[in-house]
Amino acid sequence: MNSDLKNVVVAVTGASGSLFARELLLVLEDEPRIERVNLVASESALRVFAEEMDLSGRSNLTMQLLGRETKKIQQQNNADIGANIASGSYPADAMIVLPCTMGTLARIANGLSSNLIERAADVCLKERRPLILCVRETPFNRIHIRNMGLAADAGATIFPVIPAFYNQPADATAMARQFVYRILAFLGLPQAAMYRWKDE
Repeated sequence: MNSDLKNVVVAVTGASGSLFARELLLVLEDEPRIERVNLVASESALRVFAEEMDLSGRSNLTMQLLGRETKKIQQQNNADIGANIASGSYPADAMIVLPCTMGTLARIANGLSSNLIERAADVCLKERRPLILCVRETPFNRIHIRNMGLAADAGATIFPVIPAFYNQPADATAMARQFVYRILAFLGLPQAAMYRWKDE
């Protein structure tokens, strides 16, 4: 996709999988080709962060996730529909929703923009920018499948949270990190540590 990716929106919604979101932010923070990350976490995401990672509240969320001060991640409030990423004139190059709930998928697929995450996703679609929806649910019902089709028809990429095992990851963090590498490679930001099949 876009090899000149510099400005990325990361949205975290209330599905299980906080570890994947943290690993994405850690990689983007250390990725020299990325200059700015706008982070938006829904209220449900904050609850999942608390349950899965023992993180507390919205304040200093980035610091809690990274374990250090950030140089490039700007946290946005999901209620702030007037934030920069809500406008098509703001130069965001791509948006990743990780993890993406079925409710978020449904509202994006049907053009609803009741909060900043949904509006920023709508902006990506209307401006023909990459929108990666890392859906997290199982099993899928027919409504989920239909909404994935609607979102894909509108220009989104459905990128389910399905980690690989063929690289024999040492632990859940390594597994999540390799999944993040796959997302970034898809967007044109390949990572040196990404597992690749070798020639015979």
